[in-house]
Amino acid sequence: MRLGAGFTTLFLAMVAAGCSDPSTGNGFAGLAQQPGDVDQSGFLQPQPGDTLTFPEDWGPHPQHRIEWWYLTANLKTADGEPLGVQWTQFRQALQPRAVESEPPDPDHWPLEAAWMAHGAVSFNGEHWFAEKLARGDVGHAGATVEPFRVWLDDWQLKSVPDSDHWRLQLQGDGWAYDLRLSNTDRVVAHGDNGFSAKSASGEGSMYFSLVDLRIEGTVTLDEETLEVSGKGWFDREWSSQFLKAGQQGWDWFALHLDGGEKLMGFRLREDDGAFLAGSWITAGGDVEALDSEDLTLSPASWQASEQGRVPVEWRLTIPRHGVDLTIAAPPGNYWNTGLYPYWESPVSVTGSHQGVGYMELTGYSE
Repeated sequence: MRLGAGFTTLFLAMVAAGCSDPSTGNGFAGLAQQPGDVDQSGFLQPQPGDTLTFPEDWGPHPQHRIEWWYLTANLKTADGEPLGVQWTQFRQALQPRAVESEPPDPDHWPLEAAWMAHGAVSFNGEHWFAEKLARGDVGHAGATVEPFRVWLDDWQLKSVPDSDHWRLQLQGDGWAYDLRLSNTDRVVAHGDNGFSAKSASGEGSMYFSLVDLRIEGTVTLDEETLEVSGKGWFDREWSSQFLKAGQQGWDWFALHLDGGEKLMGFRLREDDGAFLAGSWITAGGDVEALDSEDLTLSPASWQASEQGRVPVEWRLTIPRHGVDLTIAAPPGNYWNTGLYPYWESPVSVTGSHQGVGYMELTGYSE
């Protein structure tokens, strides 16, 4: 049986707070502000020197507290109109479990993890969003490596048999998409061979991406089905403490530049400034880790709404590579108004380079 919607929301609010008082503001997978350190008793925390292992790292990491699978896509319709797509599935654990251990018996109604999935479409200044929640280990949500599959009820990303393609299918209120994903490049390991620092004191996550996905399929909006195609960016990340005390949220960018270069950059806002990091990926596929000595990110223009005030235009520079970019969201309201609201929008890139990409801003919700 599935938890009722009201009880699920209350249950996940408790889960997101690490089994503490939900009024403390701790967020699911770091999506909300987190004013204090989180109890990590028994969970593994990524460290410098940890390595990525494939295909295992496509699957779940039950010894870690939080993780997600995350796709953003800059697509075009048959008429050449830009259309953005996002999908994210999160897992947050209440207690750790060794990777080699058998999962708990679903008949015992286990309470070891919760899952949350987000889906969104952005088109012509409008934004469609839906959220799904589920209890783990009872069949409604999960992830497997072979065959590769990540699902929450009828939302699913899965490998297509006898091919190198994945298929992503989601359906919300008045919208749906059915997309085929084809990877055209190797895995990009961020930071130090996959360990991505998230603070000057050394906390971090394991983080890798597919940065050159070819995508085609259909998006249905208000009963009109559009043929779409374009490029996507797929992130895979896990940790046991994403935000630390004094960090209010993050500003994250993934960009495809017209010269073939790709760029990932983020800043974590802190009480006394910000922690910056990123990856510069050349057209030939070489990856260079960036830090605050290499990268600048600064808001240039803000937009207010009833959900909160967010910076919708940014300046990003990497002087060593002659990069000086203006990154701007299209007109519209791109709040994902779920349990923990945050901004998620396609962006255009102008300046020293041209391109497209995606921007995620958390911790601005009122």
